[in-house]
Amino acid sequence: MRTLCSSTLIGEFFVIGFAGLVAMKQSDLSMGTVWTVCGIAMFLCVALCGMVTRPAGVALGWALQIALVASGFVVPTMFVLGVVFGGLWWASVHYGGKIDEAKARFAAQAEV
Repeated sequence: MRTLCSSTLIGEFFVIGFAGLVAMKQSDLSMGTVWTVCGIAMFLCVALCGMVTRPAGVALGWALQIALVASGFVVPTMFVLGVVFGGLWWASVHYGGKIDEAKARFAAQAEV
């Protein structure tokens, strides 16, 4: 699960950075406000890469996905990208858990 979730979060890191560039040009928000919000979100993406194996990490990941969709009110394209990354996050958590279970099952069989 860690690899899939971390890959999704790193992809989001770059999307948030590019959305910050777009938000500077399209919105009435100050550059400081845009980069403070984007910087916090980008930091969370990187920090969550190390926390995804914990239940709180997955929950914070979902909160980040909701915030990504909500950022569509500033940059409308983020509605679509937020939903896409929300789907990727769901798939990473869902299938990553199945992969972890399969690895544990194979490891248990190899010990016998």
